[in-house]
Amino acid sequence: MATSNKAPTPPLARRMWDTGLPVVVLLVLFLVIWYAGAWAMNATAAIERVLEPAGNPWTWQDLLTTTWNMERPVLPAPHQIALDFWSGLVDWPLDSPRNLLFHVAVTGETTLVGFVMGTVLGLVLAVLIVHSRTLDRALLPWIVASQTVPVLAIAPIVLVILGSLGMEGLAPKAVIAMYLSFFPVTVAMVQGLRSPQVIETEMMHTYAASRWQALWMLRLPAALPFLFPALRVGIAASLVGAMVAELPTGATAGLGARLLTGSYYGNTLSIWSALVMSALLGLVLTTLVALTEHLALRNRRQP
Repeated sequence: MATSNKAPTPPLARRMWDTGLPVVVLLVLFLVIWYAGAWAMNATAAIERVLEPAGNPWTWQDLLTTTWNMERPVLPAPHQIALDFWSGLVDWPLDSPRNLLFHVAVTGETTLVGFVMGTVLGLVLAVLIVHSRTLDRALLPWIVASQTVPVLAIAPIVLVILGSLGMEGLAPKAVIAMYLSFFPVTVAMVQGLRSPQVIETEMMHTYAASRWQALWMLRLPAALPFLFPALRVGIAASLVGAMVAELPTGATAGLGARLLTGSYYGNTLSIWSALVMSALLGLVLTTLVALTEHLALRNRRQP
């Protein structure tokens, strides 16, 4: 009787244990380092602001407790950030500037508009570069060079120019988000549109297909596996651009504005809560793009 050399599949519990144990260990190590850093960075302020003014004898346990529960710590402890984050979600109405979801809606709108604009611009530029050798040589180097200029230097210029043209509110911020998101789409789509093999392009010539027919039926389908990874990068870059655009505008709404307000008033808990929320927003947006990729390419992956 023939025997199979394939190793038996380990049970689900064992696989979950093998996968989850390293994650748990790293998480615990990360929390230990964070709490130690909070103690070290807050110790001086805790002694000078809380323990010594109280005039009572104190021990290292008192110092430890104080450093982890200061009202305005240099480095907040993880549980302080979690409590402030939860308070920013449930203790205020949704239309209140103190509610994190209010700022998420503002930044999310700018991010999505800038992402759509950047994606369209990237697709148009990629098509033009692929079909024109002159644009390939003249345009692509400038596109690459545009990303060497810091967005913090670009943002005030864009805001002033668009403001003089009467464009205020969402539009200037979306343009800055577009500036960061179009580049990965352009570069990836240029590579993707050039990915069909010579035999495939020659077959299109055999059928007397025009350039646009070849683009629609051959080059664009071949470029889809290149497009979606670029979209994941692009939407994350658009989120960064949206938050940066809120800084020089003096905006009162948005995660970038909340970061700026927290820095003005020395409210580090507010800053960290906004950072956590921006990370979660980026995770949600990239996950949506990944789900779209799965739905769009699932038939291509089937044997």
